[in-house]
Amino acid sequence: MKRLLFETPVDALIPSIGLLLFRLVFGGFMLFGHGWGKLMAYGEKSATFPDPLGIGNERSMGSAIFCEVVCAALVMLGLATRLAVLPLVFTMIVAGFVVHGGDPLFMSGAGASKEPAVMYLTAYALLFFTGAGSFSMDCFLGKK
Repeated sequence: MKRLLFETPVDALIPSIGLLLFRLVFGGFMLFGHGWGKLMAYGEKSATFPDPLGIGNERSMGSAIFCEVVCAALVMLGLATRLAVLPLVFTMIVAGFVVHGGDPLFMSGAGASKEPAVMYLTAYALLFFTGAGSFSMDCFLGKK
């Protein structure tokens, strides 16, 4: 059977390189662009951090930090990827549709928007369905 030019199985080399790059970018941007800053500012910002779930400001910030640092690092490593993206998906749903519920979908000017949370949500949902790919700790540990 002749293969089409763009038809590749999910476990092929090129899609696995794509998933590696995807994990590194979305995990890294979350960890270093969002989580790390929250972690470093926990003491000064935890009392005023949004509490959309009613669990307290400090717990809300701690939960966000866990997701945005620990889970994002696991995504980058490709370790327990499908499990690690679940808290990230939940956090992005809360960020996009509760915390930024009144904001427009797309950024317009200097105001806040749902757009970043929805983009991260989509990325983490994709990783839930595809898995981490061949270049991941999940794959490495699964072969042993």
